[in-house]
Parts: sequence; C-alpha cells; structure tokens
Amino acid sequence: MNPTIAISMGDYNGIGPEVICKTLSKTNLSESIPIIIGHHSVMEYYADKCGLNLPFQTIKKAEGLSNGSVYILNSLKEDDIDIHPGKISAKSGKAAMKAVEKAVVLQQKKKCSALVTAPISKEAIQKAGYTFPGHTEFLAELTNTGDYMMILASGDFRVGLATIHVPLKKVQGLITENGIIRFLKIFNKSLKTDFGIIHPKIAVLGLNPHAGDGGVIGTEEQLILTPALQKARFNDIDVKGPFAADAFFGNQTHKHYDGILAMYHDQGLIPFKALTFGTGVNFTAGLPIIRTSPDHGTAFDIAGLNKAKEDSFTAAYELAKNMAVIRNTRSN
Repeated sequence: MNPTIAISMGDYNGIGPEVICKTLSKTNLSESIPIIIGHHSVMEYYADKCGLNLPFQTIKKAEGLSNGSVYILNSLKEDDIDIHPGKISAKSGKAAMKAVEKAVVLQQKKKCSALVTAPISKEAIQKAGYTFPGHTEFLAELTNTGDYMMILASGDFRVGLATIHVPLKKVQGLITENGIIRFLKIFNKSLKTDFGIIHPKIAVLGLNPHAGDGGVIGTEEQLILTPALQKARFNDIDVKGPFAADAFFGNQTHKHYDGILAMYHDQGLIPFKALTFGTGVNFTAGLPIIRTSPDHGTAFDIAGLNKAKEDSFTAAYELAKNMAVIRNTRSN
C-alpha cells in the first residue's frame, strides 16, 4: 500500500511551507503520495527560497493520482495570499485554517489516508476570527469528536497529556477520576491501533511534586489518580503510577513504558522536547482520522530565511505514513 498523505500548509508566513518543501525533497515518492493543501504560489515561493526543484503538480481533485509527484490542491484564491515571512496576519491565519478544513474533508471522503498539519499561529487565527486554542481542538470539532487526547511521539517515547492548552491554575480542577480513566482508555487503544503495540504498558505521572509525598504535598494522587488507575486495570489496561515526574525522567524510567500520561502540558512536553532533540511528533489520538504534526510552532523569527530544520516535520510525515499502513493492515 502506498498511502496518500494530505498536508495542510500551515501559516504561510511561518516556516511550515519551508519544512514541507525540505521534507518532500528528501522523501521517497514511490512509497507515498503527498497532497499539499494550500496554494501553489505559496509552495513555489518557498521552494525557490530554499533552492529546491520539486515535482509540483497542481490538481483540482484528489483523484487518479500516482507516485512520483508532489500534488498541490488549492484551498484558497490567489487574492487570499499575501506572503510576508515573519508577519502575523489575519489573512495567513484564515488561509491556514481553510487548508485544515479542506484536508479533513478529503480524509473523511477517503481521498487520503492521513493528515499532516504544518504549524499555525494561535494569534493569527484569532485575528481571523477563530476561537480555538490550537489544531487539536479545531480538528475535534471538525470531526465531531468528544474524546481525544494529544500524544507526543518520538520512536518508542510517547507522552500523552491529560490537559492541554489551559492555564496552570485551572489544571487541578480538570483532573478527575473519570477523566483519567477516559484518557487511559484512549491512550491504550491508540497504542494498539495506531502504533501497533499488542500489549502496551502505560505510566501515569503524579500531579504534585514527589507525587504528593503520601499526601503531605497534595492529595490528588491518593483521592483521584490511584483509584482511577485501579479501575483502569479492571478494564485490562496495564498501567502503573502515579510516579513523581522528576525522578521518573531523571532515572530514565520512561524507557520501560510504551506511553506516559502527564497531567499538564509542560510536565510532559519539557522532558519530551529535551530528550528527543527536535524529532518529536504531535499526534491527536481518538479522532476518526489520522493526524500528525511537528512539535514546533511557526518560528516567525526565521521564516523565509532558509534556516528551518525539517526533522520534526519529516518524522510527522513518516509517522502518518506508518499509521496509515498499520490501520489498513488491521482493517483487511
């Protein structure tokens, strides 16, 4: 199977189009069929900036495609394009979101096997009138998905998040027994279905320093997390914890688990990004579609300068391709 992979171009004033071009210039086009959703003038602009000669082919429909080309499906008009690398604008924010919408429709219609999203700017999309804090929440609404979670992956290192883009002061109130059980079920299913792990092992981090220290520093571990883990085990989920986060990563304990559930954004992402050296991938579990993304943002400060590294986007593309193959194999 040679999966067709949709790629939303991201904010065209950021590094998204650049890392897309750099990735596809090194991709074996006999193993997958990439379709960039955005606009051909954007991709040609950044390919020229990078000195790359890609086999672009603009199409009107995602039908009858074959290996060897990098297809571009325009999701906006020429008038919607105003390229100024490094500038935050409503136009670029709207263009980025329209590309995501078009890409999701393609996957829902079975015209592609997976979606890789290039970075968007939260400030730009809000200027354009969108109220979502990021890709994850937007994709959940587009696919009418209630139960989903963010997973960061790099090789065998996978970190799931119980809370995502919320202020730290709100985290405590969002950690509930039922919520943790729900996330563990999503995580466990995704590790099996998307990552191909037959018997996944999951670790859960504590909310408080030293995992509460027996209730001295906090009681969430005793009153919420431990009961949730016990109930998850009754549902045949192999889970242990709650672990003190600092010792867990400091002792390299993460290497013994297929997935780690962190309680909040920075608790999981700081060690993940520090240990994966720019090769991390953002994956949204629980969606009816496959969606991956690099674990970095728009990097406006280096946009258009041919300085962006494509490692994370390349990893996101490869993971999307592998997941598509795994899901196809399981469905046959």
